[in-house]
Amino acid sequence: MLKKAGFVAATAAGLMMIGSTAFAATGDHGGTPDPTFGDAYATFINGGGALGYGAASLVAGAYTGIATTPALILHSLEHHHH
Repeated sequence: MLKKAGFVAATAAGLMMIGSTAFAATGDHGGTPDPTFGDAYATFINGGGALGYGAASLVAGAYTGIATTPALILHSLEHHHH
């Protein structure tokens, strides 16, 4: 579990660095203030939570599909066989 959390944190940090470099390269902020550390931290935490939730949903859905498909097929064949 800790390895996954570390990987998610490292990936998010890397994406934030790439995004901030691209943002800094534009040079024009359009009158919007720079985000504070608190804003960046909250965005990082929320993004990590969303990423974790999405990954968990994907794995759970795939596992459920693989586990229940044989029973669903047998059930379907049982009703159409009569």
